[in-house]
Amino acid sequence: MKCRFCSTELTSKFADLANSPASNSFLTEEQLNKAEVFYPLRLFVCDKCYLVQIDEYKKSDEIFNNDYVYFSSFSRTWLEHAKKYVEMITEKLDLTSQSKVIEIASNDGYLLQYFLGKQIPCLGIEPSSNTADAAREKGIETIEAFFTEEFAENYIQGRKKADLIIGNNVLAHVPDINDFAAALKIMLNDQGTITLEFPHLMQLMEYSQFDTIYHEHFSYLSLHTVNIIFDHFGLRIYDVEELPTHGGSLRVYACHTHADQQRLSSVDRLLEKEKQHGLLDLSTYQCFQAKANQIKNNFLFFLLEQKHQGKKIAAYGAAAKGNTLLNYAGIKPDLIEFVCDAAPSKQGKFLPGSHIPVVNERKIKEYKPDYVVIFPWNIKEEIMNQLSYIKDWGGQFVVAVPELEIV
Repeated sequence: MKCRFCSTELTSKFADLANSPASNSFLTEEQLNKAEVFYPLRLFVCDKCYLVQIDEYKKSDEIFNNDYVYFSSFSRTWLEHAKKYVEMITEKLDLTSQSKVIEIASNDGYLLQYFLGKQIPCLGIEPSSNTADAAREKGIETIEAFFTEEFAENYIQGRKKADLIIGNNVLAHVPDINDFAAALKIMLNDQGTITLEFPHLMQLMEYSQFDTIYHEHFSYLSLHTVNIIFDHFGLRIYDVEELPTHGGSLRVYACHTHADQQRLSSVDRLLEKEKQHGLLDLSTYQCFQAKANQIKNNFLFFLLEQKHQGKKIAAYGAAAKGNTLLNYAGIKPDLIEFVCDAAPSKQGKFLPGSHIPVVNERKIKEYKPDYVVIFPWNIKEEIMNQLSYIKDWGGQFVVAVPELEIV
């Protein structure tokens, strides 16, 4: 395997979480009787550019297809985040009805709907037809396609380039990161801005967020590495913000290398912060595996101990990160009997690998579990407020990452 950015041969292992099915490959009841494909969940770090990455075991067009089950609009926290972003960026860039906004991996229109409300022309580019259809139902123009250099070249023929290109939690999902960066440059007008949000590798390492590792995430990114990639393709990061989303993310602002935007001190400050945290030292990366093992073992011990005492355990949030944890720990329905999720697209199906059934939230009220494990810990406050009624029968919440917490 070679680095997907700089082609350096990869020899330094970052994490090995054994084998796992694709995290969003939910199963129907009929599929439970068929063979299930598991892929290695093994990451390497590049010795040269420090890009942490997994091989493309499952092709992106097999992952983001008609059966893709992740709809962004089912999280109130994420919708609020999107709305605040639109308010901020509209004012910051002075966007008007004459501007053009393009979002890559626009999902179900969770964000562009707020630009639409401001009469700012916008376009979504989304490869999954079911989420693209949901966006169109909101009145959002959406092209069903992967964002590639070829797509960008074809699209701009006779069309206005973008004043703003948005990519939230898409950069990590791109198998060919060089092709993606080249496409960004093509689609952006001379003085335009790109904003990308992605989970910050520094936070993943510091808080041992190994459950955010799955096959749909091809790359795990630091500002240092993204800065190198963008520079290579004639793009320049001129500002960066640290965000609390997804356990700690970055929002980078980028432009063409020779555009007018001035580079702010935030960029150099964060680059130095990453250096101080050891992100330019390979030995830092080699400590991660032991932390992941400890979290997995603590969680598994807790479940076994509670089951031994006759306690009832359920879960909430059929999230990809939950599937990584479950499969690495080898957890099955004998330990966690079901998981509830708000998305109808997941209900009535089974989690990949563990085969834990996904049900409607009312099952919690009927079953009255002693413990509810929250898999999407990044929105645990939202979930704990939503399920606060479990306290009526003495129920408690459990979060496994970054450490076992019982509330």
